[in-house]
Amino acid sequence: MQVVFYGVRGSTPAPGAEFARYGGNTACVHVKLSDGTQLILDSGTGIKKLGHVLAQTQDDIHLLLSHNHWDHIQGFPFFLPAFQPKRKIYITPGLTTPYEPEAILNQMSGSWFPITRNELLADIEIVQQDVDVESWQIGSATISRRKMNHPGGGSSYLIADNGTKLAYVTDNELFPPYRVETQFSEWQSFIQDADLLIHDAQYTDVDMPLKHGWGHSLIEQAVELSVSAGVKRCAFYSHDHTRTDDAIDALLEQIQVKMAERDNPSAPEIFAAYEGQVVVLK
Repeated sequence: MQVVFYGVRGSTPAPGAEFARYGGNTACVHVKLSDGTQLILDSGTGIKKLGHVLAQTQDDIHLLLSHNHWDHIQGFPFFLPAFQPKRKIYITPGLTTPYEPEAILNQMSGSWFPITRNELLADIEIVQQDVDVESWQIGSATISRRKMNHPGGGSSYLIADNGTKLAYVTDNELFPPYRVETQFSEWQSFIQDADLLIHDAQYTDVDMPLKHGWGHSLIEQAVELSVSAGVKRCAFYSHDHTRTDDAIDALLEQIQVKMAERDNPSAPEIFAAYEGQVVVLK
């Protein structure tokens, strides 16, 4: 399984030189399964560049959405394969509240966008899994999901393919003040022994208590989850749009020092995801 990051920011794009190394595009990850199946996690602004890559192929595309907030769907109107005739695109919506499975297409209407969904040339299918369905097959992978803790809800995903496991848990508040959809212990079980955990790490202690309840986790909480679940690698994701490259570097260094002090040989490798980063799971 090959994983490539195309967008790693949360909430809104972050343009500017001080954000260039990690990248300023919002959520989008490309996954190529062991059988060649093309899978995309979220459709933030990062999907625009990915679209130019995939437009050179004729493969079917499977897009899994976590939820419908702008930073996770706003890139789709600029996704080149959506304008290719006879191109097949399957979109699995997140379990949002309210449940609006066609929000990614409906944003292309009225005063929001000049091109309507009816002008897209690809064959686009919204794949609605029953709410009680926890896993299903896409290509060589088994896809599982859990409800994330986030205002308006949504889904996190576990992709198990040919003996490897990728967990995508973004926009997830591990200890929210509102109703908990998935408990910390349930997250541990869900991602247990994953080869790679991509987890929301948007906030630091200085962001609290102002942003408690906004639907994102503290960096330290993401670390504790990865350690307790025995994952091999943990990628910090959904970087705050105000956090510069240098600030991310400093936070990452602090975490790595703390991890070294634990002297735990089985501790996960911790890194901050950046645009263009390629991770091969095998």
